Amino acid sequence: MEMHQLRYFVAVARTRNFSRAAERCRVAQPSLSQQIIKLEEELGEKLFERTKRTVALTPAGEIFRAHAERVLDEVELAGESVREVSGMLRGRVVLGALPTVAPYYLPGRLRAFSKAYPGIEVVVHEDTTGALVRAVMGKEIDLALLSLPIERAGVAAEEFFDEPLLVAMPADHRLASRRTLTLDDLAEEPFILMQEGHCLAGQALQFCRLNGFAPRVSFRSAQIETVLAFVAEGWGVSIVPEMARKPDVKCVRYRALGGMTRSIGIVHRAARPLSRAAQTLVEFLRGREK
Repeated sequence: MEMHQLRYFVAVARTRNFSRAAERCRVAQPSLSQQIIKLEEELGEKLFERTKRTVALTPAGEIFRAHAERVLDEVELAGESVREVSGMLRGRVVLGALPTVAPYYLPGRLRAFSKAYPGIEVVVHEDTTGALVRAVMGKEIDLALLSLPIERAGVAAEEFFDEPLLVAMPADHRLASRRTLTLDDLAEEPFILMQEGHCLAGQALQFCRLNGFAPRVSFRSAQIETVLAFVAEGWGVSIVPEMARKPDVKCVRYRALGGMTRSIGIVHRAARPLSRAAQTLVEFLRGREK
């Protein structure tokens, strides 16, 4: 039994797809499939049920997955311990982040982190809250920057900071002269929101419903920059985080929204401590906020 066979097996178990697993392992799919077959022959059990459309773990595969992941975790920790002997902290951290956080919060901070810890590689993966939580629990990413709270067993969370939510509106909007707004002021306005599955859209809808109305949604997008572009063209108003504010764009106005905020924090698997590299990144980001 070889280490690369364990890595290939775990990649297929997590992705439930041989092609995606091969891409993740940076190996040709026929080679990966052949190694899985050899592993099954050595164990004397089928690990996967394969059809043209699906790949599922067999009962034996489920049992073997827990052991394989534990072995790979221990090997990773052993490597980190040995690398630390050189005096330079080394490692690789896969950091998940919301699309409404990553482009605004991370670039400057990760540049400073890279200068302070050149031996640590940080890979950023953007996705929705649900997808990121699944990736954390599936060990596909190490930790994620999300909007809290997260109601999921097995997830550990640490709040970093609260951020105001603002109303974005066209510069010539009838409410643009007001400094502070409430959701009552927006009850008749068309809304431009992130696509379903993005927590910012869910928060906006929840705020409106708690205030007694269902907003009329005129447009949705997966990118907040596109949302703001449609606001600028007069399609409606939106609720956006303060970090996404673009004061140099003259055709959009931002107004406070009655003290409404979102809480941003780090989440990771509760069952296993963060690697030294991941913990160092968390401490660095936490320190930048103090």
